Amino acid sequence: MNAALTLRERSEAEASRLPPLLARAEHLAGTVMLGDHGRRRSGLGDDFWQYRPAQIGDSRRMIDHRRSARGDQQFVREREWQIAQSVMLWVDQGASMRFASDKSLPTKSDRARLLGLATAILLVRGGERVGLTGTTLPPRRGNAQIIRLAEAWSEDAQADYSPPEHRAMIPHARAVFISDFLGPLDEVELALTKAADRGVRGVLLQVLDPGEETFPYRGRTIFESVGGSVRHETLKAGELRARYLDRLAKRKDALTQLCRATGWQLGLHHTGDSAQAALLWLYRALDGGTR
Repeated sequence: MNAALTLRERSEAEASRLPPLLARAEHLAGTVMLGDHGRRRSGLGDDFWQYRPAQIGDSRRMIDHRRSARGDQQFVREREWQIAQSVMLWVDQGASMRFASDKSLPTKSDRARLLGLATAILLVRGGERVGLTGTTLPPRRGNAQIIRLAEAWSEDAQADYSPPEHRAMIPHARAVFISDFLGPLDEVELALTKAADRGVRGVLLQVLDPGEETFPYRGRTIFESVGGSVRHETLKAGELRARYLDRLAKRKDALTQLCRATGWQLGLHHTGDSAQAALLWLYRALDGGTR
């Protein structure tokens, strides 16, 4: 529990540097509820929207007598229809995410969880509902949900690569996937395809260690996966650099094409860079880049 609280405190510190994120209110099938900020549409809610002339069928108690007293016509006071956006999050907890090429750098997992929770905090402050992909933690609002997310992300998976969850996607919701995306791509393709079929718009944020981008290894080197399932020793690590960088470039291109085909956005973050910059990118990507 202490680890979860610490993670939350650090995420709140990142989130506090930005204004609360107000995700765009969209027509969400099956997710209509009262919220803290509404769509400009008549319906249930507490906030005043507009006055309109009374029509046949309006009940007497709908009449705003103070406004109507200004003239000969009767007016109805309408309120906004308020809709809270549901945002589903997936943060890769696989062993590959626990890699850091230098002790001065955070692990990919630490940075991914921090960004995921900070994003959730911004969304909750903006009146949105957040939860995990799948069925274990459905989207909810409030600080208690932030604690639940922190607790869920404090656990590590044993496998080298953890596939994204694609069950129970809420139609027309939003989603955020944060991972290094270096594992099998077919599970990512399946998740994004299912999401697109349900009208889910989302953001992929690829988190990489600087060493994974530059491949600075020379001479005798032992490469071993964090989970211990793969081990390779070579005397000429430098000769692998070109092949490795080519495969990495192809993976990035495959992710770009996948996001383009499904209507998702793709971002890249290095653990040596500012967490605030990555959080700002997520903020703008989820808000449609209009701020």
